[in-house]
Amino acid sequence: MAYEGYNCLKIRRDRGVAFVTIDHPPINLLDLALSEELGRITTELEADDSVRVMVFDSANPEFFIAHFDVNVLLQLPIEVPPKPTSLSLGQELRERFRKMPKVSIGKIEGRARGGGSEFLLSLDMRFGALGRAILCQPEVAVGIIPGGGGTQRLPRLIGRARALEVILGCDDITAEIAAQYGYINRALPPDELTPFVEQLAYHIASFPPQAVALAKASVNAAMELPLVEGLIEEGHNFMLAAATEAAKKRMASFMKLGGQTREVELALGDLWEKMAKAE
Repeated sequence: MAYEGYNCLKIRRDRGVAFVTIDHPPINLLDLALSEELGRITTELEADDSVRVMVFDSANPEFFIAHFDVNVLLQLPIEVPPKPTSLSLGQELRERFRKMPKVSIGKIEGRARGGGSEFLLSLDMRFGALGRAILCQPEVAVGIIPGGGGTQRLPRLIGRARALEVILGCDDITAEIAAQYGYINRALPPDELTPFVEQLAYHIASFPPQAVALAKASVNAAMELPLVEGLIEEGHNFMLAAATEAAKKRMASFMKLGGQTREVELALGDLWEKMAKAE
């Protein structure tokens, strides 16, 4: 795929990872133009078999995504339409990150408020730079509520009480506090953020895609099913993964390269790159 015609995004692919950089001056406002391109890139990345992991970051060191365009919100009707029975296009876009068999990661070095925070919440993982990354749900302060998944995804990540603190307090949450709460996975020094995220992305992209997809599906099941049903789903997905040719080759390579020996097991992580190169 060429990934052409984007004005708000810059796309780079390398070793199974797509790096999508938001570049929409002056503040990466989530306006209709950026919203359209994020929807389009999601569709293209989902369909691109060469991409296994996607990393979203920003060209602006001060803003990841500022928030949704308030001018658009001001045009919403006074008369409330009937309660919907299905997801909106925006909601469905964010759900696709959760459902697709690929991995999505947010690398945060600036402000992500409102719709920017909600976009990040829809991704599989989030990592922030200490002293730079800021997250916030400021909607209640202007008389509305989060409408892009904030009231649903945030409590599932950090619990009801802390989600209410974020959503009703409308205050900026630093990377350090966000990591403590579980809002993001980790808060890292700025000079360590990119190397860490890139290593993680390249690692995941080097693993058998069937195993990644089935592992993600099993984790999703943990959020959707009672424990016993989730365990049954996990067991079935385990058998599906173990039956693949990729798994048989990987396990044989693991043993050939010294798996289950003391020397290799002491630093097992070093073996993954050797296994990928051996394929």
